[in-house]
Amino acid sequence: MPRICVFCGSNPGRDPAYREAAVKLGETLADRGIGLVYGGASVGLMAVIADTVIAKGGEVVGVIPQMLVDKEIAHPGLTELHVVDSMHTRKAKMADLSDGFVALPGGVGTLEELFEIWTWAQLGTHVKPVGVLDVLGFWSKLEAFLDHVVAEGFMREGHRGMLLSAYEPGALLDAFDAWVPPVVPKWIERDQT
Repeated sequence: MPRICVFCGSNPGRDPAYREAAVKLGETLADRGIGLVYGGASVGLMAVIADTVIAKGGEVVGVIPQMLVDKEIAHPGLTELHVVDSMHTRKAKMADLSDGFVALPGGVGTLEELFEIWTWAQLGTHVKPVGVLDVLGFWSKLEAFLDHVVAEGFMREGHRGMLLSAYEPGALLDAFDAWVPPVVPKWIERDQT
C-alpha cells in the first residue's frame, strides 16, 4: 500500500497520548515505506504526524484549500503540497491519492472526513480500507452508537464492519493489508419486499 490518508485533529487534544499516537502512526507508516496523505496543515495532530514522517525520511503529501493557506497554516516542509479551491475538492483529491484511510482523534472536520469516505465505501465509490485508531477509547462510544444504528435497522452489519478499528497502528495496517471489500447491498428494505 503506497499511501495512507490520515484524518486527524487540527488541535492536539488534552491528553499527551493523542500526540504520542500520531507519532507512533507516523513512525509506523515511514518504517513500512507507506506515504502519508493528509490535510496539509502545520497545526495540531496534523503537524505532529507530518513532522514525524518527515523526520523519518518518509513521503508526506498535503492537500489544503486556498482559504487555509490564506490563514497561514499550510505546512512548509512537505514532499508535495496540493492547494485546492474547496474543502470538497480537498477530500476528493486526498481520496484519489490514497490507498486507505485512518482516522486519529479529532473534531468535526475529522468526523466529517471519516464519515464521507466511509459512505463512499458503502456506496461502492471506492473499495479502499477505512479504519480508526482507537487511542484511549476515543472512538468506543461512536462504535457503540454505530452498533445501535445497525440494531435499529438503519445500517447493515456488513456496512458496519467496513469501519475497521485497532488500538495500535501496526495492527490497523495489518488489517488493511488483509482487507477484502465486502459486497453488501445498500438498501435494507429492498431485501424485505
